[in-house]
Amino acid sequence: MASSLIPTLAGHYYTDPSIFTREQDLIFERMWFCAVRSSDVGTPGAFRTVQVGRENLLITRSADGLARAFLNVCRHRGARLCTEESGAVKRTFRCDYHAWAYSLEGKLVAAPNLVKMPDIDQVEYGLRSVAVKEWLGYVWVCLADDPPSFEQDVMGACEERLGDLGAIERYGLEALEVGRRIRYDVRANWKLIIENFMECYHCATIHPELVRVLPEFAGGYAAQYYVGHGAEFGPGVEGFTVDGGQGVTPIGTIAAEQDRRYYAITIKPQVFVNLVPDHAIVHRMFPLAADRTIVECDWLFLPEVVASGVDLGPSVELFDRVNRQDFEACERCQPSMASRAYAQGGVLVPSEHHIGAFHSWVTDRLHQIRGK
Repeated sequence: MASSLIPTLAGHYYTDPSIFTREQDLIFERMWFCAVRSSDVGTPGAFRTVQVGRENLLITRSADGLARAFLNVCRHRGARLCTEESGAVKRTFRCDYHAWAYSLEGKLVAAPNLVKMPDIDQVEYGLRSVAVKEWLGYVWVCLADDPPSFEQDVMGACEERLGDLGAIERYGLEALEVGRRIRYDVRANWKLIIENFMECYHCATIHPELVRVLPEFAGGYAAQYYVGHGAEFGPGVEGFTVDGGQGVTPIGTIAAEQDRRYYAITIKPQVFVNLVPDHAIVHRMFPLAADRTIVECDWLFLPEVVASGVDLGPSVELFDRVNRQDFEACERCQPSMASRAYAQGGVLVPSEHHIGAFHSWVTDRLHQIRGK
């Protein structure tokens, strides 16, 4: 009789710097990566800098309204062009080292004695651009020379989880506004965070507030386990809030069957989308080391809700507690990944078996031939 248990990844997959380097190369630098909220670069010249794999990126918006992304490196001597995390310029990005300046489109437009250097092609020596897409109100980037299909990898992940793409589009995420943003510095490997988000075997143990709102989670099966399934609010629960009380104005475009339900989506390699009737919660992970991951979490509400000044605290507090409970659990696991007790890994119980598919996906990516 076949065992109902399947092995996990071995512990060194979560601690070995060389494996993390391969993940940066073969996963984060070759797939679509959700970098910033579109509103973070909402006007020409507004910018944010983010770490994607081993590269620091400068993301901005040009005068034509298009989001653009560049390697944050001056083409002269390699100085980091923008050292601030966010800000705005009028027309150019200027390097503080030798004053080379670049347009919002990335073209080299000024440098001391530039007219005396006719051999410098202002386009060729412009900033190195990176592929960009905008969807769901976020700017997605891809460092690959030949980016994979955005429709298949990103939009397809939502369609696979919900059953059809319209199910997420009805929430109108691109029109929602950030009501709250919290950044978490998690001392754990990015895979531990994904694994935690994908399963609910732990929900009854560490998420009492969440289980009170979504009582079916007490059974150990996460919403992501079933295609198209959304966890139903419990009896007497009025909203997705810390005390189950009433939330804010609901998103009027969702379908009737989406009311009083919670949906969760994992978009590999670093995005979690959570959907409830009156808001959405989007997590973006920025893996910085084998044992450190920054998670930036946005709570998105209707613009009129944010503008009204209504107290968003009860809605934000619920998932903020869930996040902190989850991240504490991940940090509790991280040191043990180096233990001889976990050298061969652990096991997955039946309600976690879909994590086995994630592990297979990771190892398949890591075994790709370099340069393929």
